[in-house]
Amino acid sequence: MAGIYIHIPFCKQRCRYCAFYSTTKHHLQQNYTAALCKELRARKEYIKGAVIGTIYFGGGTPSLLKEEQIADILSTIREEYTIATDAEMTIECNPDDLTPTYLAMLHSQGFNRISMGVQSFCDTQLQRLGRRHTAASARQAVKNARNAGFRNISIDLMFALPGSTPEQWLNDLRSAIGLKPEHISAYNLTYEEGTPLYRALQKGEITELSEEENIAQFNTLIEELEKAGYHHYEISNFALPGYESHHNSSYWNDTPYIGCGAGAHSYDGTSRGWNIADIAQYIKGINESDTPFVTELLTREEQYNDAVLTRLRTAAGLPLTWVKEKFGDTLYNYMMRAAQQHIVNSNLAMNNGNLALTRKGLFISDTVMRDLIFV
Repeated sequence: MAGIYIHIPFCKQRCRYCAFYSTTKHHLQQNYTAALCKELRARKEYIKGAVIGTIYFGGGTPSLLKEEQIADILSTIREEYTIATDAEMTIECNPDDLTPTYLAMLHSQGFNRISMGVQSFCDTQLQRLGRRHTAASARQAVKNARNAGFRNISIDLMFALPGSTPEQWLNDLRSAIGLKPEHISAYNLTYEEGTPLYRALQKGEITELSEEENIAQFNTLIEELEKAGYHHYEISNFALPGYESHHNSSYWNDTPYIGCGAGAHSYDGTSRGWNIADIAQYIKGINESDTPFVTELLTREEQYNDAVLTRLRTAAGLPLTWVKEKFGDTLYNYMMRAAQQHIVNSNLAMNNGNLALTRKGLFISDTVMRDLIFV
């Protein structure tokens, strides 16, 4: 199995915290769509004929695409690739875009999973973050998606927002739970250099939450979602049983995927590659049959480090037998020596032949992973 990731880097407006590559130059959408279709055709051998188990439209804001643009991309994929009959097809959406008509179109095109960037149910925070929807429109979007036939909805939230209180965060969580989405992703706000939110922090216009407040909100997140029946299957991701994101799981479980579009990344098992993060240069390169794609062949040590950084994020953790077979005794023994102190300190534990983070270890996951990295 393999996955396809389609990057749609268009936004109506830039969120104040976002450092991802995106643009508001919507007049390029049609030319960009045509280039995407050309890239999909040109690079189909990348995954060596593997059956496609997941298709993911990410961004940016893919829900800005018009019906004919979505249809062109999906028809190209269906013509050029072998798609599993039960393939998971996800599209990231802004709640404001999810009208009944648009959702009906998405459903008819074959999407069976909606990933909605809600971030907060507090209108003040949404304005601070530069989001264009309101709490009310987010709730309505979920209802619209249900009415359109979607039975797999994911909601994105952000915690440790500037000025947020324990009460506000609890309200965000309970508001999300009340909508009964099958999946919830929750991300710690980071202040990326160069973003408007970072500049506001530097000027003292907003205040970053303390480490203690940050940890408390993460604790509340875990407790509330687990109490509501969500399985904490990856550091930032929670799902009702059977609704874990298949596409995101491929990133953590060594599954090959092809990424098409400006700034998209790909992985074939032994190498990683990425497209240039510039729409104009991307379109020009594709049209001149000079795909702006850079490839990096991974050494065994780099593959091991990637496995630590991805698989250790999951509740399942690192399968010890798999590590030994894939990377050999030297790296396996290195990992076990590095892990020993964290096992003693209860940051790591052995679970059914896997090395996994404990609840305590989740709070210092970056430190634990760094200690296991081969340098």
